Amino acid sequence: MTTVRLNATVPPELALQRLDRVARELFPEYSRNRLQQWIRSGELLVNGSPSGVRDKVPLGAELVVAANLEELALVPERIPLNIIHEDDEIIVVNKPAGVVVHPGAGNLSGTLANGLLHHDPLLSNVPRAGIVHRLDKDTTGLMVVARTLKSQTSLVKQLEERTAARHYTAVVYGVLGGSGTVTEPIRRHPVYRTRMAVHPSGKFAATYYEPLAHYDHHTLTRLKLATGRTHQIRVHMQHIGFPLIGDTTYGGTYRQHLDLSDELQRLIREFDRQALHAHSLSFVHPGHGGTVSFRAPVPEDVVALIAGLEVG
Repeated sequence: MTTVRLNATVPPELALQRLDRVARELFPEYSRNRLQQWIRSGELLVNGSPSGVRDKVPLGAELVVAANLEELALVPERIPLNIIHEDDEIIVVNKPAGVVVHPGAGNLSGTLANGLLHHDPLLSNVPRAGIVHRLDKDTTGLMVVARTLKSQTSLVKQLEERTAARHYTAVVYGVLGGSGTVTEPIRRHPVYRTRMAVHPSGKFAATYYEPLAHYDHHTLTRLKLATGRTHQIRVHMQHIGFPLIGDTTYGGTYRQHLDLSDELQRLIREFDRQALHAHSLSFVHPGHGGTVSFRAPVPEDVVALIAGLEVG
């Protein structure tokens, strides 16, 4: 059983709308059905008092949630894990493409969490099998897993305080001129609820980018996350006009360039995931207190893509 605690203030653009709609915008990580249940049960309060699902919410009202959330029961599964490092406090894994991190709607098994629980049954004593941050299903690379509650608390705090360093390699459409930072807020897309979007009422997000190699129509890029919003790199790079190759959700659909070889065009056209890899991870070890760093080589599909771009 997990206790959910949330709070938010109603901004001008949401004032005088139905409570369930306002709650959906302010707490986008939860479904409208769940939020409606919390409203009806009195676990979601407006200015300290229960309200109806259809009640209009005034400007500046305080929405507070204190609710119990049943988590999906994790079942250990024998799933291959590429473990980079493990000790008494942490496990560092290199996640492959196509693997969901934690069970959810439509993905009740076969996840990284299922595999971790099989590898170490004691992770059942740690919330979410020790997982403290996520990678998208088709993003590859490094994740750290906490083996104890103490370690999980330490790692979550480092992520919240932005002292843990996470670096990514990506291949984007367009020739990216120079280094920069995107600091646009991100929230759930107002229409397509499985997507995220840049929006003034979103949560603060910061992504640093640096071009590593330029090609005729593409750029090999290094990125660093200062925050960890859902789909952050993908949303930010689309926002500035440089979507990731293969990221059809965020503008990275195939773009034909007739001056490229047929082989390269085929390689780009058939690249069937976002070209994004978490290659580096650094943090303070929750056990001995020293800074530790880990690296994961760029996967073969991205290596082949880069090689094709270099040839042209």
